[in-house]
Amino acid sequence: MTNTVETEETTMYQVVVNHEEQYSIWPEHKEIPPGWKHAGKTGLKTDCLAHIKEVWTDMRPLSLRKKMEEFARNPPPPAPIPNPNAPRAKSLVDRLSEGDHTVAVGLRPEKTVKLFKEAIDRGYVHIRFTETKGGTELGFRLDHVSSNFKAADFENGKGTAHLEGNLTLDYVKVKCVADIDLSTLEGNGHLVKLDTSETAAA
Repeated sequence: MTNTVETEETTMYQVVVNHEEQYSIWPEHKEIPPGWKHAGKTGLKTDCLAHIKEVWTDMRPLSLRKKMEEFARNPPPPAPIPNPNAPRAKSLVDRLSEGDHTVAVGLRPEKTVKLFKEAIDRGYVHIRFTETKGGTELGFRLDHVSSNFKAADFENGKGTAHLEGNLTLDYVKVKCVADIDLSTLEGNGHLVKLDTSETAAA
């Protein structure tokens, strides 16, 4: 232990600094590690630490100081204050409730008239609005009273199937209405917003 203390007290150190102007000490007899350089002070450990305490008054790395100085010189413009009277962007429900949109039957693992007919028989179908971002796919239980399959020839894959069914999209009760061409399993469709009384009746 005595030898260790004596070595500690007599070893000569050098003050080193890196590219971020962060200081440390390093034994003088050892090669300075990469990324560091001699800062001009050599002496006993206590002397070197005292020197660092004197010169290293800002502990922030150089890159951070530069960024903060640049920010102080050129602060970003203040964020615009939202205009309460500006029109709000239309919701997905609003967009799909305006006019007709291109739709396709959502089927897995393959898209066939046979699987479409099976979904209708189960009373639950998926319709995908292909022009929305990501292709919004809606699943709903068929309203057999409002749906119409008189013009649909499922056996030969011809004609048109008229589908209607209620669902909730983004917390809004809506009815999905779609006319599907059996030859392509695509067609046109739209949503109809339902009021509380209509939803309750359905």
